[in-house]
Amino acid sequence: MLKKKIILASKSPRRAEILSAVGWEFEAVAANIDETRRESEDAVTYVERLARTKAETIAARVADDSVVLGADTVVVIEREILGQPRNDEDARRMLRLLKGKWHEVVTGIALVRAGRNGQALVRHETTRVHFCEMTSAEIDWYVSTGEPNDKAGAYAIQGKGGLFIDEIKGDYFNIVGLPVRLLYKLMSVRL
Repeated sequence: MLKKKIILASKSPRRAEILSAVGWEFEAVAANIDETRRESEDAVTYVERLARTKAETIAARVADDSVVLGADTVVVIEREILGQPRNDEDARRMLRLLKGKWHEVVTGIALVRAGRNGQALVRHETTRVHFCEMTSAEIDWYVSTGEPNDKAGAYAIQGKGGLFIDEIKGDYFNIVGLPVRLLYKLMSVRL
């Protein structure tokens, strides 16, 4: 299964690291799509739409019948969908929302076979994460590291943000940005 090369419709270093860690051959190509959330979209609909759009965008540029993988991740707390913070103050706001509480990380993934009239498999994975209490000084320190800048929910569990995670329920790799077990299962389905 890992011999099937895929095209990752993303320049995310975290997704590339996950694919490399499990030994999957891939090529990464940025999709560069509009990621604006539609007014009535919930988290699952939003990440699945973005994942599919990313995969379809790259699949349309590929001449062979490659499998293209699109993915998108958000954090959901108290019905608020958190993407990447706009700036340091937005990161602080997100971390204040998360501290001492459970939240969900939702990642949508889509597999699209290039040259097959948009044939796609689209699914999502949800993982629950509990943040410790954080002091204002800890939040300020963490934001000052720059790590929250390009992360959904303003934290990276695989980095310094892991210092503040008490417990998870579900797929660790989903929190990082790519539910690799779900991807493996979907790759066994014929597109």
